[in-house]
Amino acid sequence: MSPYGSDRSPRRPMRRKLLQALTAGVVLATATGCSYTWKDFPRLGMPTPVTEEAPRILSLWQGSWAAALVTGILVWGLIIWSVIFHRRSRTKIEVPAQTRYNMPIEALYTVVPLIIVSVLFYFTARDESKLLALTPKPPHTINVIGFQWSWGFNYIENVDGDAATPKPGAVPKELASIPDRFTKDFPAGAEGVYEKGVPGDRNPQTGNPGPTLVLPKGEKVRFILSSNDVIHSFWVVPFLFKQDVIPGHTNVFEVVPSQEGTFMGKCAELCGVDHSRMLFNVKVVSPEAYKTYLKELAEKGQTGFLPAGIQQTDPARNAEVNKL
Repeated sequence: MSPYGSDRSPRRPMRRKLLQALTAGVVLATATGCSYTWKDFPRLGMPTPVTEEAPRILSLWQGSWAAALVTGILVWGLIIWSVIFHRRSRTKIEVPAQTRYNMPIEALYTVVPLIIVSVLFYFTARDESKLLALTPKPPHTINVIGFQWSWGFNYIENVDGDAATPKPGAVPKELASIPDRFTKDFPAGAEGVYEKGVPGDRNPQTGNPGPTLVLPKGEKVRFILSSNDVIHSFWVVPFLFKQDVIPGHTNVFEVVPSQEGTFMGKCAELCGVDHSRMLFNVKVVSPEAYKTYLKELAEKGQTGFLPAGIQQTDPARNAEVNKL
């Protein structure tokens, strides 16, 4: 009889239970991405979403935490189990049987992390493709300009209601750095208005620092991000979403604001000595109040557009393929 027979035989059921427990843990960890909605769990430090797209981001955040918690509990359980049941005996001094390797367990330790990472990658890629999808001819387009040390907002809108002014199809020289695949979706007759901020600006309702970007509730808004100097990052905190503002490269995304109110925004990229002062506000109002605001900007003489981005050659400006 093998001297190891009496030691190894009783351990086989335990190994099978261990494999079953690990398998169950993997199933739980990988199923968390699709079994609930974001309202069923705490937000885990995230603010309340204020756009129709933000709950998707919050659900991904909550699912990642759930998967990490399940994996952590499983690992902690195995560590505690091994500490309790494999501690050194006070009465027996002989060295226990030594095992060089266990192929099933080692294969499991390799496969399980790959499965977890693959599942997280799938949900991340799925949600990213949804969040960055663009619709043709969005009802509103706003060009956000980052510069040291504040923000400018070009409202590319037909403020006067006349589609013949300015000349149809003409792109203002201030917006010439925006790629053609985005300018073709500008509304007809978009003479536009703008708002340019300085770090000392204050929102009149909240007193928060920075200029205020006004958005219509319940209507899709396309943001075209451009920089006039260095890399910035456009982050509206309760949007749960941010994108870099890069000189020579145009980033674009769309959201539908779902809640009225005034929310904080900031630059999330270290852009120089006064980076901390690059704050702004986002005020979501009714569509009627949004149109009134645009007319108020026009009445104040803030018509036309701010220069958007650095100068580029035409091949460089249109180098990327159309993603619509």
